Amino acid sequence: MSFQAYLDTIEEKTGLTPRQLIALAAERGLDTPPVKAGPIIEWLKDDYGLGRGHAMALVAVIKNGGTISDKHVGSEGVHRDESTELWLDGKASKPTPA
Repeated sequence: MSFQAYLDTIEEKTGLTPRQLIALAAERGLDTPPVKAGPIIEWLKDDYGLGRGHAMALVAVIKNGGTISDKHVGSEGVHRDESTELWLDGKASKPTPA
């Protein structure tokens, strides 16, 4: 599963876009350095029923923003992402690749 696919699945499971969840994390003070994964994972599990893998994807976005390493961009396989920039504003508004 690509990183973007994780974020899209999080939206399906929670009904919230990644950007909305990032804002909620900020309201709870879960975005301030040094960000600890544990409290974020616990919040996402308790409030939204997310498992560790999906929660860790969101932890990475909360900590590092919407840019990912180009390690899997353009690579073969199911983990391939189209871009280093993740779409955080919801699946319905995501531009289609050219």
